[in-house]
Amino acid sequence: MQKLLRSDSERISELRNLLNKANHAYYILDEPFLEDVVFDRLYRELLELEKKNPSLVTLDSPSQRLGGQPSLSFKSIKHRIPLLSLDNAFNFDELNHWYERVYKLLEKNFKLICELKIDGNALALSYLNGTLQNAATRGNGNEGEEITSNVRTITSIPLSLNLENPPEWLEVRGEAFIPNKTFNKINSERKKANQKLFANPRNACSGTLRQLDPRIVSSRNLDFFAYTIYLPEDWQPKGNDPKKPNNQWEALQWLKKAGFKVNPNAQCVTHIEEVKTFCQYWDVHRQNLPYATDGVVIKTNQFDLQEIAGSTQKAPRWAIALKYPAEESPTELKSLNFQIGRTGVVTPVAEFKPIILAGTLVSRATMHNKNRIGELDLHSGDTIVVRKAGEIIPEVVRVIKELRPKNASKLSLPKTCPECQSELVIETDAAATKCTNNSCPAILRGALRHWVSKGAMDIEGIGNKCIEQLVKQKIISSIAALYELDIPSLINLERMGEKSALKILASIEASKKQPWHRQLYGLGILHIGEANAKAISHIFHSAEELACAIDEKPEKLSEIYGIGREIIDSLTEWFKNTKNQILISHLRKVGITLKNKEAIKDTLNHNIKISKLAGKIIVITGSLPSLNRKEAETIIENVGGKISSSVSSKTNYLLAGEKPGSKLRKAKEIGIKIINERELIQLIEKSKDE
Repeated sequence: MQKLLRSDSERISELRNLLNKANHAYYILDEPFLEDVVFDRLYRELLELEKKNPSLVTLDSPSQRLGGQPSLSFKSIKHRIPLLSLDNAFNFDELNHWYERVYKLLEKNFKLICELKIDGNALALSYLNGTLQNAATRGNGNEGEEITSNVRTITSIPLSLNLENPPEWLEVRGEAFIPNKTFNKINSERKKANQKLFANPRNACSGTLRQLDPRIVSSRNLDFFAYTIYLPEDWQPKGNDPKKPNNQWEALQWLKKAGFKVNPNAQCVTHIEEVKTFCQYWDVHRQNLPYATDGVVIKTNQFDLQEIAGSTQKAPRWAIALKYPAEESPTELKSLNFQIGRTGVVTPVAEFKPIILAGTLVSRATMHNKNRIGELDLHSGDTIVVRKAGEIIPEVVRVIKELRPKNASKLSLPKTCPECQSELVIETDAAATKCTNNSCPAILRGALRHWVSKGAMDIEGIGNKCIEQLVKQKIISSIAALYELDIPSLINLERMGEKSALKILASIEASKKQPWHRQLYGLGILHIGEANAKAISHIFHSAEELACAIDEKPEKLSEIYGIGREIIDSLTEWFKNTKNQILISHLRKVGITLKNKEAIKDTLNHNIKISKLAGKIIVITGSLPSLNRKEAETIIENVGGKISSSVSSKTNYLLAGEKPGSKLRKAKEIGIKIINERELIQLIEKSKDE
């Protein structure tokens, strides 16, 4: 594909324009179009590029602005004390660098306070002689939007202080937020009213605080956590008033006694390693919190040390926010490649600049749906947003079209196979685009990888690199040709000695003894997994029997548990393919029987027919006294029973051992018969006697 190289100057200009537009949409129009995490990553990229190219920094760059401008919908109010933003760390290395910088500034050991970073909106509260005077948003850090009437509706913000001698003035900083339960309710109501849904609790909170009608704010039940204070130097407590705090930990206690709600999950620690332990704990347990948190704020505890450390124009040096690994992040598309699987299906794969997602480095994402390229309107050099679905599988979510390079070419599926140049075929149902050339090197590599895998023939020593060489050098042309390999053909491969070659040949020979169901699975027939192969092998004891049934009695296949029309059609198509018939013949010649090792006796067939377990669905839970899980499954399947992994109304028996899981409770709830190992054996023996 065409690769476009953009200069740093062009990229800086693109990022500057997009981020300024995003700031305007968020702060002025109240219509955010970039997710917070995406904005943060793009902003960080801009900072890195500007640091690398200081001559390209302009006065209108977002890096030169503390925050967004106050909205014109509210009166602007100047903060008595600037409401600074925090610098971010995205990993422990960056956290260590921050700690080392502060240590050099202070030249002494110091305590740290860890507080959860609430994903809401910062507020500045001003109290005059103990009474709430005004409340404002962060705005640009020096002045924000005056939203006092809205903030008065937040019940966790005291309208007057619980102090005998309130200070002449008091500045409180904290975070307004919408609890998860409330957020879900708001979006549910908006959906019913055909209104646009809020993207996340933070955006919902921001939109709520900017409502012109305080009654709407009140109906949304916002909450608030206070996290720091600013007091007059000459204030002195009286009576039961808390003493004037000298550090952040004391400030949190002071706030609680004065009537504020403080997040209970703060901790005072003495070393950076304890900070990491705190961060790791909450990275795991934050999902159980009733509100959203996206990181941990770490602060130098002592106020006098905070003064020594000081601040930059935008952020205090004595504090930092460690952001949890993003599950969604922007990155630049480097190329779009196309993989051919063992069934010939073409799968697009996006290759992009490496990013950290959910704690792991990611540089590629498979786009399983071929139509996804068109849906995304994907172009070369696009900036894409990548997400980890379920924290496991990376996927391309969308394209940031504002960052698309000029003259970028639109991407689409190729018309010919990138491996063998055969014309690709679009299936009639448009579900997939396929290469139908069975001699395609990519299809052969996929077939070989599947055949040697643990679930199939379990041939050790033949990995991806070995397969690549065998196919590239045209040493083998089918899975059957594996059994014709010899020492001379293997010894010429890279990093292959005689000893390794002998081990591979021994493993290939041993694989001939694998049971029929593994051989069937190893053939790589579409939709035939390990469970289906095992179920089919119990009824049809060889490839010959299966092929005959497909020709003469296909209805017999539908009687097998878990085998439906899609699987039957796949089997039919595979066995009627001439090249596959040749493959079966070749496999038999090299010693693969494609049938059960021992002939099934008529008496066993009879037992299956009369067995009380024939056709019954059985679920196993817990540890059995004398049988392991595999042995129990084999015994049940040998007498016609069917194994299932989950309890449902269709389950006939639950075979329960020691320490059963939730399956036992569910079985009892819906009235499934529960048996133990001894009762299982009795059922089998009784069937045989009859």
